[in-house]
Amino acid sequence: MAPPQTQIELYTSGTPNGQKASITLEELGIHYEVKNIEISKNVQKEDWFLKINPNGRIPAIVDRTPTPDGKPREKRVFEGGALMLYLCERYDPDHRLNYEYNTDEYWEVVEWLIWMQSGLGPMQGQANHFYRYAPEKIEYGIKRYQTETKRLYQVLEDRLTAQSQTASGTDGPWLVGDKLTIADIASFSWINWAEWAGIDVTPFKNLHAWLERINARPAVKRGLDVPEPFTMKEKLKSKEGEEEYAKHHSQWVMQGQEADQKKHG
Repeated sequence: MAPPQTQIELYTSGTPNGQKASITLEELGIHYEVKNIEISKNVQKEDWFLKINPNGRIPAIVDRTPTPDGKPREKRVFEGGALMLYLCERYDPDHRLNYEYNTDEYWEVVEWLIWMQSGLGPMQGQANHFYRYAPEKIEYGIKRYQTETKRLYQVLEDRLTAQSQTASGTDGPWLVGDKLTIADIASFSWINWAEWAGIDVTPFKNLHAWLERINARPAVKRGLDVPEPFTMKEKLKSKEGEEEYAKHHSQWVMQGQEADQKKHG
């Protein structure tokens, strides 16, 4: 079935959370417009954006695609997991990235999606902070969150190992069933930034192969370059590039933290 004519605006930035939204849109092959939210300028905290996402975070979408009977619609969706589920329910009738509602496979996708949202993302995000951004290098914080992130990587490794023994497809294993789903995309968006958290993926054999398979997909390559080219991996190839990338990102992370402390501290 051909992708529907859509009127979707994606509000995003080049982060793991942003990339999982753009990759989902690219994999579904549906039309969308990109609004680059410049986190370094705290645009996500401006009043107009808080009307779209009261939490002041990316990604978010506004869907103005008319209803099937031609009525106008303006639906905002915030939080990455909710956004991915929404896109699949509305615009994936062939279940390319999910399974039919209320099947066992559907709920397994939801389980792994929530697992990522509540565990992998927050823990690796903290590993990023203490390893890259914190003005003081606190060894306890670095080890605490890197270790927990590695534990979560092992959960994925064990899942993919088990899936490899039962997978019927030739291009797997995948987290659920025999195809790439939004469960894979959600976790991929963070695993793909492993080195930014100071973590080596290569000891996790099946996870590393899974990561390479997903990175090779054309739609994923396109999604990673939204709203701007994804340069982290290239920057980390040199000490100068790594320092430049870290300095730029550390600056806006700490500025945002200082602004929150002034308002809520």
